[in-house]
Amino acid sequence: MTSELLDRALIEEATKKSGLIWVKGPRASARALWHVWHDGAACVVGDGPGEQPLSGLADGAEAEVTVRSKDKGGRLVSWTARVTALEPGSEAWDAAVAELKGKRLNAPDGEAVPARWARECRVLRLEPTGATAPLPDGSLAEAPLPTPATTREPVPAGLPRLLRRRRRG
Repeated sequence: MTSELLDRALIEEATKKSGLIWVKGPRASARALWHVWHDGAACVVGDGPGEQPLSGLADGAEAEVTVRSKDKGGRLVSWTARVTALEPGSEAWDAAVAELKGKRLNAPDGEAVPARWARECRVLRLEPTGATAPLPDGSLAEAPLPTPATTREPVPAGLPRLLRRRRRG
């Protein structure tokens, strides 16, 4: 019983303090999601235009949540969550959206964001199901997804000399 309470407290404190969690659905790779801790669960919003993708997370499914340290970025705790989709207009949805709205940075529609979320997005509740999962010994790093983005070209050879001249003058 004491171990269970300690695990619950660790999950809550770590998740509250972290602005980002890694969530892995049953058939998807882990994805970083911003969230809020509300009423004993992590709440996330997404799957709409301009919002984070929630692919692989379905109502009633389980997900693996990994919480990182806010200061160092290292893994603190992993736990299993039951995914519940909140219905727009329900009491639980209104309460979760009020918290999410306060944490949403740079919302394009400001105060109208809850109405847009009700029309176009999903709000999910990730509720811990029990004890923490043991932390793995090795790295869980995955290869980056293919992208058309490229890195910058090398700095031209003459650029350092041009910059030195500007500082002198």
